[in-house]
Amino acid sequence: MLVRDAMSTVVLTIGPAHTLHQAARLMSARRVGAAVVLDPDTCGLGILTERDILNAVGAGLDPDHEFAAAHTTTDVVFAAPGWTLEAAAAAMVRGGFRHLVVLEDRNPVGMVSVRDIVRCWQPAHTALAG
Repeated sequence: MLVRDAMSTVVLTIGPAHTLHQAARLMSARRVGAAVVLDPDTCGLGILTERDILNAVGAGLDPDHEFAAAHTTTDVVFAAPGWTLEAAAAAMVRGGFRHLVVLEDRNPVGMVSVRDIVRCWQPAHTALAG
C-alpha cells in the first residue's frame, strides 16, 4: 500500500503570523493534528503540530500571543505519494514524529499520520488473525 492510499487530502495551511490559538481552532475544526505553515517571505514550508501547541501552552506561553512562526518545525521530512507505507513509517520512527507532509511537484497534496498508516494496516492484520 502507498502513501497516496492512506494520506488525508485535507491539508490545513496557515501562515506564520497565525496565533497558536487560531491554529488550534482551525486544526480542531478540520479534525487534523497538524498544519502546513507557508511563509511567503521565505518560500518555505514548515509544520505545526498539536504537540507543538501543547508544549507551548504547557510551558505557560499564551496561545493568543504566540505565533506559529516561533513553534514551526522547518526541517521537515516530506513524503511522496508513491512511497510505501513502510517507508513512511520508517521515516517517522527515524525522525521521532507522527506526521509527514506529502509533496507532489513541490506542492503539499496531503498529510499522512501514524493513525492513517495504522488504519490501513489494521484490516490486513485482522484478516491474518481471523
